[in-house]
Amino acid sequence: MLTAQSATVVRATLPAVGAAIEDIAGRFYERLFAAHPELLRDLFNRGNQAVGAQRQALAGSIAAFAAYLVDHPDDRPDVMLHRIAHKHASLGVRADQYPIVHEHLFAAIAEVLGEAVTPEVAHAWDEVYWLMANALVAIEDRLYAQQDVVDANVWREWEVIARTDATPDVAAFVLRPADGRPVPAFRAGQYVSVQVQLADGARQIRQYSLTGAPSATTRSIAVKRMRGAAGTPDGEVSRHLHAHVHEGDRLRVSAPYGDLVLAADEAPLLLVSAGIGCTPMLAMLEQLATTGHAGPVTVVHADHSPASHALRTDHRTLTAELPDATAQFWYEHPDDEDAGDGHRTGLVDLTDVAIAPGTRSYLCGPLPFMRAVRGQLLDRGVAAADIHYEVFGPDLWLATT
Repeated sequence: MLTAQSATVVRATLPAVGAAIEDIAGRFYERLFAAHPELLRDLFNRGNQAVGAQRQALAGSIAAFAAYLVDHPDDRPDVMLHRIAHKHASLGVRADQYPIVHEHLFAAIAEVLGEAVTPEVAHAWDEVYWLMANALVAIEDRLYAQQDVVDANVWREWEVIARTDATPDVAAFVLRPADGRPVPAFRAGQYVSVQVQLADGARQIRQYSLTGAPSATTRSIAVKRMRGAAGTPDGEVSRHLHAHVHEGDRLRVSAPYGDLVLAADEAPLLLVSAGIGCTPMLAMLEQLATTGHAGPVTVVHADHSPASHALRTDHRTLTAELPDATAQFWYEHPDDEDAGDGHRTGLVDLTDVAIAPGTRSYLCGPLPFMRAVRGQLLDRGVAAADIHYEVFGPDLWLATT
């Protein structure tokens, strides 16, 4: 895919570009939002921009893609590309936005690196960019077609028909299409984007896993109120949903996307989650119960305490419906009344968890948690290809997996 000449140039310049990529990304976003303020208002996550997380995500994806092409010039990192494409499709990213990104990204590269960007260097990195962009556009077009989405318009109005406060910080919403048309198909583990209009007029978007079974005629999501820490802002969308959205209200919701989905076989499964990361696992468990899955399933969940474990009863009940399933819940601060409930105290430790050969592992939770669990699984001999994960927000794991 990457020409030999460009591969040589990219290999030689990757250390310099990598060292400056966050400065390049910062300048890129400054230029982009100055020229297109509507993108910050209605597409990009303003909270992530405020703390610089989106810059790190862009840096990680570009560096990871370029490094992969250098090592595999006739191949491409499809796992990474599909993960990004699913995120883009759920946001309604359009093909005509890639040239806009190209314009401002390459202007930023030239500004930051100066005379080091010779015509040869510019040509090589231009090739890297369009290989990545064109691959993403092709995948996104297929994803849109699968959901009958036209012109990347992924949005429909849905009515909230029920709201439950699962914990003080987690609200669960049940939705149905406001237009009465059939609900789009989805696979357990996928997510939707929710777009809300905030007080300042901005239409901000966040992604939430679907928690119900794919056969349901309604759709369910659970939203954790994101509280700022160490100077970071509270989550704008989660705060709005908690404070202002109730039964009878309407939300703009995207078609479902996401590639953290179960294979249709009886392979042993390990479903590991932490905090609100339990939501895709609940959909998977309900799907397994609905389809009569007979293979072994091990459920592991970590939380601060039983009281903060959202949808805990559902987690237990769905596990119990499977013929060969066990659950371990780990709490840093267990409640006294739960002392005999079979939970574990402390952080997740998979040392004594039976992992059968060929087990597929699915992870969802905070990045440090998933890194720790992935490391334990690799130490246990689980193949990296059998460890699947979902990251919400900027995917800072791209450059390290």
